[in-house]
Amino acid sequence: GGPRWFPVGVSTNTSNIQNHMAHHPESDLLNNVLQLLTEQGHTGFAEGIRLLVNEAMRVERHQVLQAQPYERTDTRQGYANGYKPKTLSSRIGPITFRVPQVRGEIDFYPSALEKGIRSEQALNLALAEMYVQGVSTRKVSAIVEELCGTSVSSSQVSACAKLLDAELQKWRDRSLGDFPYLVLDARYEKVRQDGQLLDCAVLIALGVRADGKRVLLGVSVALSEAEVHWRAFLQSLLQRGLCGVTHITSDDHTGLKAARTAVFPAVPWQRCQFHLQQNAQAYVPRLDQRAEVARAIRSVFDSPSRPAAELRLKEIVAHYAKSAPTLATWLEESLPLGLTVFSLPVAHQKRMRTSNALERVNQEIKRRTRVARLFPNEASLLRLVTALLAETSEEWESGKIYLNIDRKSTRLNSSHSCT
Repeated sequence: GGPRWFPVGVSTNTSNIQNHMAHHPESDLLNNVLQLLTEQGHTGFAEGIRLLVNEAMRVERHQVLQAQPYERTDTRQGYANGYKPKTLSSRIGPITFRVPQVRGEIDFYPSALEKGIRSEQALNLALAEMYVQGVSTRKVSAIVEELCGTSVSSSQVSACAKLLDAELQKWRDRSLGDFPYLVLDARYEKVRQDGQLLDCAVLIALGVRADGKRVLLGVSVALSEAEVHWRAFLQSLLQRGLCGVTHITSDDHTGLKAARTAVFPAVPWQRCQFHLQQNAQAYVPRLDQRAEVARAIRSVFDSPSRPAAELRLKEIVAHYAKSAPTLATWLEESLPLGLTVFSLPVAHQKRMRTSNALERVNQEIKRRTRVARLFPNEASLLRLVTALLAETSEEWESGKIYLNIDRKSTRLNSSHSCT
């Protein structure tokens, strides 16, 4: 038979078996295997493989321990400790092996099954990944059967999803701590409910930790009314231990102002300058004025101090008072919301004046959700976004510092200071 009948991820350690035969001429292992194949044909493959791999693993344990069973020797590295069953899928059906165990300080796992471990992990991750990307259970089963030569039931896929959901829930529920800076953002994805396509809000929170590292704090997915959703999300962050917040940056999302005021009443808010500049274009009366207005707004934001920014804003408002009165009124009312950042240390202002810290995250979410296009429910959307955020946050936390923060220099004006 060719290699197609070997189990997925199982490689027979033939050199070990040959060595065993040389040292144990009385062994009839090979004869037993040959007899199985001769008498039973293909139906004997599974049992033959089981015998060969079991023997290969047993011999390898002797070599690693540098001693035979009950042998007394100064070179012994540990002791045999029985066997544990392990079942692997193959093209000829499941095969249960007896995996040798050891005790002592030595770390041992048979090389014959090392690929089995990796393929088993890869299979589980592939199932979870496909499930995360919204691939239907039927498609998952078909793909796995094509790749691995074995079928996967919907219950197995669901079990993988439950395991993944449990891990992601741990991430969403993990304890937080001292985060001087908080960045909030929202996006919307299509979710099917009762035969209708609805916009589902995805709320994301990013924090800059006291050591200057960015951390994605959490995510919430819901079809509920905006203010209720935002308030519940912000309260959940506090319940998980978020404290020490001295500055919040976000766009003017629906419902966020009321929720933020209720949950973080004493924390200054910075409206994202990037979005302010985009929003201003809706009030520009002529297309040929857009670039000019954008430069004018940028000159306000790039001022060296808040007094200078306020002075420049007055000049711009006066300039457009007659030619574009609606724009002038909007600038006078809205742009001051983007000047809160001037209260922060100069070195922090550039990064905390917008919510662009979440831009890369949103781009990655968009790239992945575009593949799924439509989520069957809120849970599947939450699964995907949480997985992406957890991976990104781990990367950030092990990477470079985002801001150099001197905790003493940041104003402790939060109503939720750390104790």
